[in-house]
Amino acid sequence: MSPATPPSIERRDAGFTIIEVLVALAVVAVVIVAIGSVMATNVRGVRSFERHVALMQATRTAMVAAIPPRDQLRQGTSSEQADGYAWTVDVTPLGGNWTVPDSDAAWVPELVRVRVKSPGGATSDIRTVRLMKRAASQ
Repeated sequence: MSPATPPSIERRDAGFTIIEVLVALAVVAVVIVAIGSVMATNVRGVRSFERHVALMQATRTAMVAAIPPRDQLRQGTSSEQADGYAWTVDVTPLGGNWTVPDSDAAWVPELVRVRVKSPGGATSDIRTVRLMKRAASQ
């Protein structure tokens, strides 16, 4: 048996050229940059969504905690703050003076406006109508 001779590596198709390797690396780099860009955009979107959800949760908390029951609701403005979120509740007559003289209605509609500001500066402005017990002098 004769010893095996190694194959010749002097053929042109024996391996990759340096140009082919550089092109492949450039393609891989472009793909990695594209994937990184998509991930960064996704992370920014998720953070924005999380901030919005936190603001809506603070708004719900403000509506539950700061607006008293109907029979205790009074006109005016109140402000509170918790966990960096500040909210203001304004109770004003709805549409001006809608009271009818000499009526026996026990309740009058009031506009309740809840404004919440997050630590980042985003705001939420919710308006609703509540029935308020009519004052005895009316």
